[in-house]
This record gives sequence, structure tokens and C-alpha cells, in this order.
Amino acid sequence: MRIQQKEPFKAGYQAITELHGKHSDMMMDFGVLKLKPGTEFEDQLMLERAYLLMYGEIEVTFEGRTVRAKRKSFLDDDLWCLNVPEGVTVKITGIADDSEVAVMRTENRREFESAVRCGDDIVKEVRGKGFMNEAGTRIVRTAQDHRLTPDSNLMLGEDVHYPGKWSGFPSHSHAQPEIYFYKFYPENGFGLLKLGDEAILLEHNDTVKIIPDKVHPQVAAPGYAMYYIWVIRHLEGNPYLGPDFEEQHLWVEEPGAVYWPDKSEGGTEDV
Repeated sequence: MRIQQKEPFKAGYQAITELHGKHSDMMMDFGVLKLKPGTEFEDQLMLERAYLLMYGEIEVTFEGRTVRAKRKSFLDDDLWCLNVPEGVTVKITGIADDSEVAVMRTENRREFESAVRCGDDIVKEVRGKGFMNEAGTRIVRTAQDHRLTPDSNLMLGEDVHYPGKWSGFPSHSHAQPEIYFYKFYPENGFGLLKLGDEAILLEHNDTVKIIPDKVHPQVAAPGYAMYYIWVIRHLEGNPYLGPDFEEQHLWVEEPGAVYWPDKSEGGTEDV
């Protein structure tokens, strides 16, 4: 399901999904916090929380610590994220002229240490190289997964699509609910996502609900870089450990896969 953001975000927090309200089937709060210089946001809910800086500069205070985070470009700069357990008071203050933070919250009674994840504490990869004529080459930045943060109920990170490239292919699905949040450069760009048997248009500041067990490969339009945050809600007794692939498409990553008929072996002739 696509959730459109037709107008620019206003200062303050805007809820997109709600744990106990709209789109509660995602089992988490997801929203965007927009900050101007001096604007403050305080959060002390009895929920696990993660705050991911998309761009701008902010000051964050928690557990007697004050840290600053700065990010000019969500395409080129590494992510910065804070993860805290329930009950920890977090105050975020805007420093730059304009800053946006993705806010994720969910139920989790386990105790764990609050952590800032950036730099060497995240996993940065270039995926898709050497397959499908490089059609799936992209940058993936993982802040949290079950291996890195076993006590968290949130798995999250970012994908950065080069123009015209794919992700999520070969097509895959999983039992856990997932949210995608998109930005494009330039902002009038677009992409397309196949959610099960449905085709979904993707535009700047859109959110998509990934329903459990629905395949979800996607592609960015030529000329437009596509960025998206992905956040998966682990299920009790069934955390996300990896995807389930559609077997019919796995051949595309096999060594020596042929993507065009060979005319010398009875393929299509010129007409």
C-alpha cells in the first residue's frame, strides 16, 4: 500500500504509521521529524525507538549524553542512527536551517544499551555487482539487524539506487512487516515497485507498507537517484533472518546466465 505525502513536511513530527492507530498492521510508529534551528522534540515513550538522520544537523541528548550529528546528503553520506530501549528520554534539537529525522518506535520489553550507530558501526555494501549486467548494483547501509542487534525488535537501514537500477531482485518476500520511505534526486523523480501482483508508483516522500509474504522488487527511473529507508519489525519467535526468494527468478544470478538468445544456437533471427 502506498501512502503519499503530497505536501512538504511541516516543522515538528508527522506520523505516517501508528502502533495503535492508522496502519497498525505494521506493528510500529513510523514518521518524519522536521526541525528548524532551535526547534526541540522530546520523546520518552515506553517503546523501543530509533532515530535516523536523513539530512541536516541536530543535537541529541539522552542518558546524560549530548551528541551532534551532521549529514549533508542522504545519497553520499553514511547514515547516523540512535537506538534506545523503552523509557529513555531523548531530546532532539535542530541546528541546521532544515533537518529531517525518520522516527521508528515499537514495543520491546527487553533491556539493552542505548547506541549511536554511524561510521564503522554500520555495515556498508555495494550489492548486485557481477550479476544481471549490473542492473541491480546499488549501495546498502545496514544500521541494525538480528545479528548486529539481537535484543532490538527493529531491523533498519538504507538503499541508494543509481538511476535505472533495481533492488529486491530476484523477487523475495518475508513474514515480517516492513516499511519503505522514499526520496528522489532530483525530487521530481519516480520509481516503480511490484508488491505481489500490484504495481505501485513511487515518488518523493512516499511511504509503502510491505505486507508480509508479498514479493517487492523495485526499480528507479533512468536519470533519477532513488533513496529509501527500510525498517522491518521482527516477530516474536520469528525475527527476520533472510528473505524467501521466488525460485522462478533465481537463475538470473547463476554464473554464466544468458540474458539474450544466442542466434548461433537457434535463437531469434534478424528480420
